[in-house]
Amino acid sequence: MSRQLTSRPNLEYLRKQAKDLLAELQRQDPSAQLADAQHALAREYGFASWPALAVRVEERRAAFAQGARLFTGAWTADLARSQRHPANQFQSATIVFDVDGDDLRMSDVVVDESGREERHVNTIRVDGRERVTEPRRGYTVRARWRDPLTLEAVGLKDGQVIGGATYAVSPDGETLTVAADQQLIVLQRVSADPVCRT
Repeated sequence: MSRQLTSRPNLEYLRKQAKDLLAELQRQDPSAQLADAQHALAREYGFASWPALAVRVEERRAAFAQGARLFTGAWTADLARSQRHPANQFQSATIVFDVDGDDLRMSDVVVDESGREERHVNTIRVDGRERVTEPRRGYTVRARWRDPLTLEAVGLKDGQVIGGATYAVSPDGETLTVAADQQLIVLQRVSADPVCRT
């Protein structure tokens, strides 16, 4: 059997899988040890050994932690480099991200075409699961890390996709690109401080 690591693997989950596999191996061979199960599991994931698998998981964990640090902070839209939606020609936009593990808080201030200011605050869990945002209206959101520098969020209403966006931070942490329906917004870092007031 072949297994695929998730984009954000968890060593504790893999340890649990190894213990489950150990129970299965011991039914066939009562002398099987945890190290045997860990080795077999590592092989199923395509690694030569459990330590090699653990190293890869730690590398991915460190990469995602770095990605979270790069997202965190305040960003302002660079209108000259952006392609705004034809029906949303806003004058300015600022987004503040605060990432803590799988929890992401996003605050934004947008000044629309008429000069009216709108403020929003959203807190989402970035774990790939559909989460209720407005229970009475049937709205949910599903967010996941595509890779350490890319966040994907999809909005649903009554189980049907109604929109979504991809947020990609540059490796140097200075540019954030938001791709959504008929728009591509390029933002520049203003501050690395997530409590920066927008």
